[in-house]
Amino acid sequence: MKEVPIIDVATAAQMVKDGDTILQGGFGMTGNPVHLMHALAETGTKNLTFIGNNVGEVGIGGGRLLRNGQIKKMIGSFFTSNPDAVKAAQSGQVAYELLPQGTLAEAIRAGGAGIGGFYTPTSAGTLIAQGRETKIIDGTEQVFIKGIRGNVAFIRAWRADTAGNLQYRMTEQNFNKAMATAADLVIAEVEEIVPVGEIAPEHVHTPGCFVNYLVQATLTLEDLGSSASVSSSKKVDESRMNMAKRALAELKKGDVVNLGIGIPTLVADLITEEHGIILHTENGMLGVGPVPTDGGGAMNYPVNAGKIPVTALKGSSYFDSADSFAMIRGRHIDAAIMGGLEVDEAANLANWAVPGKPLLGVGGAMDLAKGAKRLIITMTHTNPDGSSKIVPACTLPLTASGVVDLVITDLAVFAFPENKLTLIELMPGATLEEVKAKTSASFVEQIA
Repeated sequence: MKEVPIIDVATAAQMVKDGDTILQGGFGMTGNPVHLMHALAETGTKNLTFIGNNVGEVGIGGGRLLRNGQIKKMIGSFFTSNPDAVKAAQSGQVAYELLPQGTLAEAIRAGGAGIGGFYTPTSAGTLIAQGRETKIIDGTEQVFIKGIRGNVAFIRAWRADTAGNLQYRMTEQNFNKAMATAADLVIAEVEEIVPVGEIAPEHVHTPGCFVNYLVQATLTLEDLGSSASVSSSKKVDESRMNMAKRALAELKKGDVVNLGIGIPTLVADLITEEHGIILHTENGMLGVGPVPTDGGGAMNYPVNAGKIPVTALKGSSYFDSADSFAMIRGRHIDAAIMGGLEVDEAANLANWAVPGKPLLGVGGAMDLAKGAKRLIITMTHTNPDGSSKIVPACTLPLTASGVVDLVITDLAVFAFPENKLTLIELMPGATLEEVKAKTSASFVEQIA
């Protein structure tokens, strides 16, 4: 049986050369090879192309490389979680390429499988697709995405045996599993290294043939950044909770449902075992339960797409990000409940970017908007300046076209029967006159 060399973090960091493309596993700081990244930050290595879902957090993980000026370009799906990354990109200090989360995961999986690229409906008709080849396949516009490979991959697993077989813990598979296949040199940071044979074959997630070196490094709470613990204080105003309750009423027993961040996450607090609803999170989990009541964090619990520690219900399962988005694009998700910035008369959605604002990340929104069987948007009816969010035509960058099935605001519920924006319900305390006054879009009234 192969024996993989065990090295220290400093030795591993020296294997990255100036100008290399480096893949970094992790979702936020969960499953993040933080010790390897910090060792790399101690070197003089520069002009790196960084590929990962996000560039760590401020001063942690990839965020430390960014602060040091070691990154010349970053490719990822959600930079907003690190203000330093947003500032560096928007100022032109660092070049960047933004990809939808599922597209990024699949591009890495393709690169690792020796596939040159693929077509996907995700991002068609949006700013993300500009400059990319497109074609119509089975009547649907699809965007060509090239496979991604790197010179070096830094990944994080929970256990390894001396043959390099890896086992991940809970939602820590995320991008790690695909990245282990997609680089010329793969270095796995692990919590524990055991003799070969101690990880049962059926528990091996990444076979040792993909791994070149092992590094043992112990996680601390500080390494987990914002996922280290759960805050017990959570105040929710009545109007937001009303939107969550109304969204829950649209779900039925047995539905597989993905909840976006913001108002949609409140739906999770309302779901009971009797509802029989299976929550999906795009970073790799089915069967998401409520947040832990003991204040524990990602050291002891899985995390959701908001990087918040959650519990696992009976029958839950874990998988990697590529498989998670295969579920989404393959239309195995019955409903997605997402936030919105604008919805228009043609059921178009804008929810990921506002020109001039410190936002830089689409995450899984484009994949979910295209792939979920039903899309429900929850949002406040107006912006802080009083302008309508339900508009004749979206002016903000589009997430997807013609995808919205239902809009729930603090004032009203709209649907699209016969492809026409239709008011079907008033929310508690709202009047028809108020809805008309605060809605710039034209709509049909069909209130029971």
